[in-house]
Amino acid sequence: MTRFDLSPLYSSTIGFDRLASLIDSIGGFEGEPAGFPPYNIEKTGEDAYRLTMAVAGFGESDLNIEVKQNSLTIAGERTSEETDRQFLHHGIAGRAFQRRFQLADYVEVKGAELKNGLLHVDLVREIPDIMKPRAINIQNNDGTQVALENKSGDDV
Repeated sequence: MTRFDLSPLYSSTIGFDRLASLIDSIGGFEGEPAGFPPYNIEKTGEDAYRLTMAVAGFGESDLNIEVKQNSLTIAGERTSEETDRQFLHHGIAGRAFQRRFQLADYVEVKGAELKNGLLHVDLVREIPDIMKPRAINIQNNDGTQVALENKSGDDV
C-alpha cells in the first residue's frame, strides 16, 4: 500500500483544517523556492490563524501583501542594496521572494505587522450568517408552531 505524506499541503494552506476536501481544494503554485523565507502557520483561536514569516532585512516598503480570490500572496524585494560593502560571510538572504498561500472559503486577512524581522499576518474565518446552520420551526395543522431546541445557539 502506498502512503502519501500530506504534511506539505498543510504548510501552504490556511483554514482548511476542518474541511474534508483539502486535497481537491488546493491549487499548486510552481516556481517557488522550497524554504525561503521560512514561515509558521499557527491556530490562535477557533477560527483565527497567524502566519509568521521571517523577513530579516526587509522593511515595510520592501514587502507587498495581496489577497486575490482565495489566494494570499506575500512578496518581498529590497529597494536599496548597498553595493560598496564587502562581506566575509553573507548568510542573511536578501533576495526577492514571493510566497503564495491558498485560503479556504471565508478566510480573510485582518491585518499585518512587521516586528523584529518577523512579518505577522492575522487571518480569521468569518462564515456569513446565511451559511451557518439554523433550526426551523415546524407549523402544526392548527397553525401553531412547535418550538424546536436550537442546538446551534442562534435565535430561531
